[in-house]
Amino acid sequence: MKKYFKKSLSYLTLTSAIVLFFTTASFGQVLSMAVTKSARFDYGKLALIDSTVNKYISNHWLVGSTVIIVKDNKVVYYKGFGYANEAAKKPMPPNAIYRIMSQTKAITSLAILQLVDQGKIDLDQHVSDFIATFKNPKVLAHLNTNDTTYTTIPAKREVNIRDLLTHTSGIDYTDIGSPIMNAIYTKAGVPSGLGNFNASLLEKMTILGKLPLAHQPGEKHTYGLNTDLLGCIVEVVSGLSLEKYFQKYIFDPMGMKDSYFNLPTSKADRMPTVYTENAAQKIIEWGPTLNNIDPNYPLTQKSYFSGGAGLSSTAYDYAIFLQMILNGGMYNGKQILSPRTAAIMISPQLDFKYNGLDDFGLGFGLASEKSANLYPRSKGSFSWGGYFGTSYFADPKEHLIVLVMTQHKPNSHGELTGKIERIIYGSMLK
Repeated sequence: MKKYFKKSLSYLTLTSAIVLFFTTASFGQVLSMAVTKSARFDYGKLALIDSTVNKYISNHWLVGSTVIIVKDNKVVYYKGFGYANEAAKKPMPPNAIYRIMSQTKAITSLAILQLVDQGKIDLDQHVSDFIATFKNPKVLAHLNTNDTTYTTIPAKREVNIRDLLTHTSGIDYTDIGSPIMNAIYTKAGVPSGLGNFNASLLEKMTILGKLPLAHQPGEKHTYGLNTDLLGCIVEVVSGLSLEKYFQKYIFDPMGMKDSYFNLPTSKADRMPTVYTENAAQKIIEWGPTLNNIDPNYPLTQKSYFSGGAGLSSTAYDYAIFLQMILNGGMYNGKQILSPRTAAIMISPQLDFKYNGLDDFGLGFGLASEKSANLYPRSKGSFSWGGYFGTSYFADPKEHLIVLVMTQHKPNSHGELTGKIERIIYGSMLK
């Protein structure tokens, strides 16, 4: 009997070791750009993505797009559609480099959480420990719209790192935020982070610390310059620019070879043209002064690195980042983020639904149970997007990653992304 148990124990130990080996190997493997067909998809049904996107392009509702699907650590679909530049009839390559704008936020959040893992930052630590002007914050009471003067009341507590990661600090946005806070920020010279600015990030974030909050910290979700501030804190704590930090601790270890604040001129031809719509909803090119954003900003050498909006990247590169999160912080055989911190990153952090429906983690929107009952993606799926029309989600339950990339803002036919999502889930097999 003892012999039997000993043999069984040895067998179980060997089996566990084999399982651990293959699990680790799977988590550590590198995504290949080559498409590998998955037995979990009906590719006849999945081909509806092609016909649907091509219909939008032929109807001139969209100029071009890239769609990538990753399932079980493998790229199972990866295509470019339409044109990178319509006037030149330049086809959209799958590896087009997009201005990903607010998709930058999750990568900056990762940088902060890496510093948390190293004990250099605490999630509930005061922002004023890093930038002194955030000490003793004030909350806006009244704005005089005639001269942009205002009155304030004391904040009930200081802003902390978790507030910034969940956008509950009371910090708003310039340009795309509320009219009241936009007026205050613009007068003070605090930029939105969209585009290019010849300024010091620390200087602008120091000014931001002197300005009033839109509401009490933790009271509600207000999408704002929180992640630009987080990027500044990464620079203060690490002693590196955000550009150098990302390259050393995120992009190089994971092999993200096409993600940049300053896009090399040698790769400029892979950047699609940005489009917008006129009053008649006809697609036109985005002009160099529209909304104060010159679309050529990725090619302008800059030192103001917006942690909220500054990056350009490919669908494939961003899929690598999302795969690392799904892998519990591991990619390319490297532990980029501890497994526990990676789990916390995609766990609900708020006592309320940030948009009335969904939860919010540390840098991501999260599908709630109600949301999962209304839409295809599973509860706990994490997602976000970018100002110029890029979007992504990752579904941990299905081990699924999807990115739909465009450079089109605003888009009267933005429902395309939802259609693609429904086609993907409708094509999945048991």
